[in-house]
Amino acid sequence: MTDPVIDLSPVRNQFPALQETDQQGRPYIFFDGPGGTQVPHTVIEAMADYLVKANANKGGYFITSYRNDQIITDARAAMADFINAPSPQEIVFGANMTTLTYSLSRAIARLLKPGDEIIVTQLDHDANVSPWLALAEQDITVKMVDFDVEDCRLDLQHLASLLTDQTKLVAVGYASNAVGTINPIPRIAAMAHNVGAWLWVDAVHYAPHGPINVQRLGCDFLVCSAYKFFGPHVGVLWGKSALLEQLPAYQVRPANPKVPYRFETGTLNQEGLAGVTAAIDYLAEVGRVYGASFDGSLAVEGRRKELKQAMQAIATYERRLFTSLIAGLESLPGITVYGITDPAEFDERCPTVAFTREGFTPAQIATYLGERGIFVWDGNYYAINVTERLGVEASGGMVRVGLAHYNTQEEVDRFLSALKEMA
Repeated sequence: MTDPVIDLSPVRNQFPALQETDQQGRPYIFFDGPGGTQVPHTVIEAMADYLVKANANKGGYFITSYRNDQIITDARAAMADFINAPSPQEIVFGANMTTLTYSLSRAIARLLKPGDEIIVTQLDHDANVSPWLALAEQDITVKMVDFDVEDCRLDLQHLASLLTDQTKLVAVGYASNAVGTINPIPRIAAMAHNVGAWLWVDAVHYAPHGPINVQRLGCDFLVCSAYKFFGPHVGVLWGKSALLEQLPAYQVRPANPKVPYRFETGTLNQEGLAGVTAAIDYLAEVGRVYGASFDGSLAVEGRRKELKQAMQAIATYERRLFTSLIAGLESLPGITVYGITDPAEFDERCPTVAFTREGFTPAQIATYLGERGIFVWDGNYYAINVTERLGVEASGGMVRVGLAHYNTQEEVDRFLSALKEMA
């Protein structure tokens, strides 16, 4: 049975950047999504509209401040829908995931004592490693879980061996931003909770590729960034309300002491929050309009259901496209693909691939492709433990290609053709 042909033009037409071309008239190909996705026009318009109609600080007794407060409230509700959080009041906004993680790690450290332990992994972006490593200065022991270099899966047996009664927190990525591996979060949550530890999940890379349900994952905290799921540069933290209530906050004296406000230092990126809601509404629209085309399901009502349908549909479409990409890469001489490569196991990875090629540095490949309007990343993408463990950091890391739901088979074919020509 052949896969149905999907007309992506209604989706792609919503992204102004996808209409841009180079001097030869070739459309740019955005395979740089793991570093930040493109945004639909509705996000751009929502942010501009805020600056015209609601550009005020919060808490004032006048119309623009009222509108501003409603935009913040709407953004919390939208994010709660996106990750299926029990309450919008469990949503904390910040500059980015890294800043939020540093801030909350310091708050968590105030509840710890010398000899307590935190576990991180070698598979993670350093934003989910360095903030916890910094706590070693307070005599907190930080342990690191290894991964299998053959398929880049996290070594859960190693994790089990590191867990003790002194373990207070496990920090793990939902998916690797370097090699795409999706970690079994519910299983890891059970392992952490079995010794009384909290689970902190970095969902930055996973967020644009599949549905998130914090209530089913079993995690205690989850962080992500809107600019990775078609929104602006805003960081998002979810935490169980009972835990957020426990944590001491660093804040100025007149600030609101209640959760979630006490973790939001200073004025938020309020126009960005308007964009966050617009990005999530865009995805809900994908669920309504494209559900049947992507995965054969019928549209359903309610934003949470629409978002779940959209993200499931996106995952199905991206997996099909990614299968073609991997097959094409493996057919080329001199290329080494890292991570899971068996299509039967692609539900265990995001549509992100890292590779090296004999005779070329990653920077040379990225430059060659960039000159032809194909945008990819090279280096370590801040996942430095991954490139060091794989033995490629000293030679420039890897080339990273990341697919999003707005990418097409034609773009994959053009990318593969460019690599063939480079040989």
